Amino acid sequence: MLSPTLLQLAGGIGLFLYGIKLMSESLQSIAGDRMRHLIGTLTRTPLRGVFIGLIVTMLIQSSSGTTVMTVSFVNAGLMTLKQAIGIIMGANIGTTVTAQLVAFKIKDFALPMVALGVLLALFGRSKTQQYWGNGIVGFALLFMGMQTMESATKFMANRQDIFLLLHSNPLLGVLAGTVVTMIVQSSSATIGLTMAMASQGLLSLDAALPIILGDNIGTTITAVLASIGASRPAKQAATAHVLFNVFGVLIFLSILPIYKGVVLHTANDISRQLANAHSIFNITNTIIFLPFASLFARLIEKMIPAKTPSEKTKAVYLDQKLLEASPTAAVEAVKDELLHMGNIVQEMAALVRESYSDIKTEHLTKRFAESELAVNEINRAISLYASEIWQHGLSDEVSTVLGCYVNASGDLERVGDHLENLIELSDEEDEGKLQFSDEAMEELWTMYDTAEQALSCALGSLKDEDSVQANRVISELERSLDAQEKQYRKNHIERLNRGECNPEKGVLFIDILSNLERIGDHSHNIACFTLDIVGLTQKTRAQKNFKSNPGGCHP
Repeated sequence: MLSPTLLQLAGGIGLFLYGIKLMSESLQSIAGDRMRHLIGTLTRTPLRGVFIGLIVTMLIQSSSGTTVMTVSFVNAGLMTLKQAIGIIMGANIGTTVTAQLVAFKIKDFALPMVALGVLLALFGRSKTQQYWGNGIVGFALLFMGMQTMESATKFMANRQDIFLLLHSNPLLGVLAGTVVTMIVQSSSATIGLTMAMASQGLLSLDAALPIILGDNIGTTITAVLASIGASRPAKQAATAHVLFNVFGVLIFLSILPIYKGVVLHTANDISRQLANAHSIFNITNTIIFLPFASLFARLIEKMIPAKTPSEKTKAVYLDQKLLEASPTAAVEAVKDELLHMGNIVQEMAALVRESYSDIKTEHLTKRFAESELAVNEINRAISLYASEIWQHGLSDEVSTVLGCYVNASGDLERVGDHLENLIELSDEEDEGKLQFSDEAMEELWTMYDTAEQALSCALGSLKDEDSVQANRVISELERSLDAQEKQYRKNHIERLNRGECNPEKGVLFIDILSNLERIGDHSHNIACFTLDIVGLTQKTRAQKNFKSNPGGCHP
C-alpha cells in the first residue's frame, strides 16, 4: 500500500500539471484567432523561429507541446529542419517562464485566487472573462501544487544519504532529472519538485543544478515519442531537440563551478536561484548554438538522411498529436490540408484540359482516377479531424474559421466531381463522330480558362486570406462564367437551328458548359468563406483596439 506521504506528493504533482494544462487552454482560448495566425507564420530565419517558439510556448505553457507541434509541422512538410531548430530553441526559453512564476512566494494567495477565478469562470459576462477565470484558477493550482509537494517532501529529511550522493556526483543528478522528467513528461513539474525540495533544505544548490540540467534532457522524450512512426524529417527535428539539449548540458557540466557562481549572484532565495539557473541555461545555450543553426541542421541531415519524397495524394497534414498539443495548431493543419487538396483538384483540372486537347491515354485516366479518389479521402479526413478538434474546445472565432475550412473542403470535393463529369464527357466527345466545331471549341476553352482562373483565385484568397482575390472571384470571375454559360448556350442552340451541329453534340456541349458554370459557383463559395475569415479577423482586431482606446473609435 502506498504511504499517505507518497500519495500527497503524487497529488501535488497532479495539481501542478493540471494547473499548467488549465492555464494553457485558457491562454489559447483568449489568444483565439491571433494564436492561429502566429502558428501559421512561416519562420524564414532561425532567429525569427526563436521568437515564435518563445511566444507560442508562453501561450501554451508547455515546451513539450511546442516541440510536438514543430515535429508535426516538419513531418507534414510545412517547415524545414533549420526553421524547426529555431522554434525548438525558443520553446526551451519559453518554458522557463513557468519556473519563474512558481518562484514567486505568493502561495498564501492561492485560495483567494481560486475563489476569484471560479467567480469569473461561473459568472463572467463574456467568454473572455470565463477564460480568464479558468486561467487564474490554473495559475493558483500551480502554487497549491508546489505547497503540497513541499509538505510531502519533508519525509525525505531522514534520507540525507541520497542527497549527499547527488551532491558528490553531478552525473547522478543529471540522470535523476532526466529519468523523472521522462516519466512525468513535464520539465516544469520536475523543476517545481526540485524547487520544493530545495526550499525544504533537502537539496543544496550544488545538488540541484545537475538535476535542472537533467530536466532539460528528459523533456526531449516528448518530441522523440512524437516522431515515432513519422517521416525522416520529423525524426530529424526530434534528434535536433535531443542533441541541442544534450550538447548544452555537456557544456554546462564542464563549467559547473562558473555556472553555480553566476546563479548565486542572481538572487538570495534558492527557489529563485533555481528558476534563474533554468533560464540561464536555455538562454545561453540558444545564444551559443543559434549562429550555427545551419551547420547543426546539416549535421542532423547527414546523421538521418531523408528519403526522396513521394507524390502526396493522401492527407498529410492532419497529425493526431496536434489535437492534444494545441487544437489551434490543428486548425491551421486543416487549412494546410485543404490547400493540399486544392492543389490536387487543380492538377485534375489540368488533366481534364489535356483530355480535351489530345487523345486521352490510359495513363491519363489512371492519374485522374487516383487524384479523384485522393480528393474524396481528404475531404472525409478533414471532416473527421475537424470533429475531433471541436471536441477539444476552441474559442468562438477559431471554431468559426474551422467551420469555414470544412465547408470549403466540401466545395472543393464538388469541384472534383464536376471535373470527373467533364472527363467522362470527353470520352463521349472522343468516340464516334462528335467532334465540336471550331467556334464551339473556342467557346469551350474561353470558359474553361475562366473556370480555372476562378478556382485558382479562390484558393489563393484562402491561402493568403486575401479579400482582394476573393472579391475578384465573386464580383468578376463567377459572374463572367454565368454570362458565358448563358451566351454560349444561346450560340449553340442557334448553331443547332441552322443545322451546323447534330442534336447529340448539342446536349454534350451544354453539359460541359453547365459543369464549368458549377465550378464557378463552388469557387464563389470558397471565396465567400475567405471573406468570412477576413471579416472575423478584422472584427477581432477592431474589438481589441476599441477596448484599448474606446475614446478613439466612433460608430
